[in-house]
Amino acid sequence: MTTLALSSAELPVFFEERHAALAARLTPEALAPLAGARDAAAVARCLGEPLGLYAHLVPEALGGARGVEESAPPSAADPTAIDVRALVLVREALGQVSPLADAIFAVQGLGSYPVVLAGSDAQRRAILPDVLSGRRVGAFALTEPEAGSDVASLRTEARREGDGWVLDGEKVLISNVPLADHLVVFARAVAAPGAGGAHGSGGAGRAAITAFLVDSGAPGVSSEPLPMSVPHPIGRVRFAGCRVPDSARLGEVGGGFKLAMQTLDAFRISVGAAANGMAARALREAIAHVTRRRQFGAPLSEQQMVRAYLAEMATELDAARLLVARAAHKRDTAAGAAARVSTEAAMAKMFATEAAQRIIDRAVQLHGGMGVVEGTEVERLYREIRPLRIYEGTTEIQKLIIAKGLLERAAAEPAADGRARGEAR
Repeated sequence: MTTLALSSAELPVFFEERHAALAARLTPEALAPLAGARDAAAVARCLGEPLGLYAHLVPEALGGARGVEESAPPSAADPTAIDVRALVLVREALGQVSPLADAIFAVQGLGSYPVVLAGSDAQRRAILPDVLSGRRVGAFALTEPEAGSDVASLRTEARREGDGWVLDGEKVLISNVPLADHLVVFARAVAAPGAGGAHGSGGAGRAAITAFLVDSGAPGVSSEPLPMSVPHPIGRVRFAGCRVPDSARLGEVGGGFKLAMQTLDAFRISVGAAANGMAARALREAIAHVTRRRQFGAPLSEQQMVRAYLAEMATELDAARLLVARAAHKRDTAAGAAARVSTEAAMAKMFATEAAQRIIDRAVQLHGGMGVVEGTEVERLYREIRPLRIYEGTTEIQKLIIAKGLLERAAAEPAADGRARGEAR
């Protein structure tokens, strides 16, 4: 049986026995139904049943896979915690076999984890079992035409009317939209005209952002697919007088921004893992090509420049794997799902996606003219990797997050040093 290059084998210090067992199941043979598949709906179902991979998107306490170490302290026990290292392994494998399946899997997580974090018992019972089986597909409706990185500027409104809400606005570049059965929608909560009270009158800024669980077929909801350079189910959603009951709200009024950030913080690390999977596939394809291809009377692999490229590609991939594994391990062993590892997650996401772009670009270069022929593996990977540097926070946003974390730590160090000196005296 052939194997995939996964971090649990390369970096076992960051993983546990259950991760090795998961990796042993993520074989090319097991994932063969996904390889080359272009039917997004069929892929989405397959990820649920028979493969059972959606179990890693939901905590054990809510019917999914075990996500907290047996050796973890009691303070780390959290019924909403998911095993981020398991996500890393699944996305590494899917990135090598089927970037389409990886994209669907990731957004199924984004579209269900807010229900895990903030859903009522009724919402969880209604949504999560079908998410696990693949009978239900979710989407994460955050991005708007004028609100991408600047989440606080979103314009979709949720107007309070009677015992419910009316949604109006537009979301764009929302993955899984053509497949989605439900949407986690983020909107500015505003009071009904002439009303005051806790919901405010202007609904400005992140303090007003509220999340709602909306059926994709609800009256007032319309959607259309957006064509992409790669086979990726993505689209636009419009809300025009869409009425939902207050029971559709996820969490508190004004709690949507925090909920969105908690969700992204959990899944951002795994974006780097998907990039690592694609890069590993590109490196494998490049090695096979330069070993087989002969130029000037010898295999390409004997040329010094080719060997230098391979050395750079392998080193960058290992560095990216280390950053992703470190961030995932720190997230899993921190005190619960609310613990933030934003700086480490941003480093992992930024470096891994940027490195994968360079690795795949070199693989294309090593293939020569065949590297840009439509349908070749490295040409497909070249198109597939590009969106990862944008979604779940662009590279530029990751740099801001990293710098903010560094500065906050630096500001805290003098106070800590002062306390230590005082205790020493």
